[in-house]
Amino acid sequence: MLVLPNVWDAASAQVIEQVGFQAIATTSSGVAAALGYEDGQHITREMLVEVLARITRVVNCPVTADIEAGFGNSIAEVLQTVRAVIATGVVGINIEDSRKQPGSGLVDISYQVELLAALRELAAELDIPFVINARVDVFLLKIGEPESRFEQAVQRANAYLQAGADCVYPIAHLEHDTIARLVEAIHGPINIMAGCSGTTLAEFERLGVARVSLAGSLMRSMLAHVRAVAVDILEHGSFEKLNAGL
Repeated sequence: MLVLPNVWDAASAQVIEQVGFQAIATTSSGVAAALGYEDGQHITREMLVEVLARITRVVNCPVTADIEAGFGNSIAEVLQTVRAVIATGVVGINIEDSRKQPGSGLVDISYQVELLAALRELAAELDIPFVINARVDVFLLKIGEPESRFEQAVQRANAYLQAGADCVYPIAHLEHDTIARLVEAIHGPINIMAGCSGTTLAEFERLGVARVSLAGSLMRSMLAHVRAVAVDILEHGSFEKLNAGL
């Protein structure tokens, strides 16, 4: 099972690589926050590419980038984004199947299938081992009635795999039973979001999960520690928390 801590800048990427992880993913929410923006494609394509270039410059392990919905309003524009991302040295992407406009829901499944096929063709054209992790946002956005979401997610996931995705990512805080059912019904590797519950990596592996990522939880944990240190200094005049673990 591939475990991917999600980083937001060059420094966090270096730390994760030094610990011993063999691959690194980025988090769109973390990258946006570090640049002073909200998540949801409020940064520009150029800003994203610059961050990715800084990360790939300082690590030797493979990097996969969260490119949200692709920073484009058409397949051609998304392909431009991915070409720029690949040029930084990134060898994988996470791409969503929902729109970024307020009030918008999922993109039409036929559009996403066409997009994924075009991305697969681009990777073949460039002759690189490029990994496409196709996000499925049915659970996250609570599309339709609760009892219909599982089938919707499975339909989209299998269509995305058939179109050329290497892995699918039904993002949300999912129960054990739902994860097990998804593993059974989806015809390919599944990425699960971890870090927000008591589920261990060993339990995810027993369920048949192929890939685990942390989304923005690693950065939130780091910021919580920064806050605790700042409070300790401000309210207690102490540097105990600052020096803990050094």
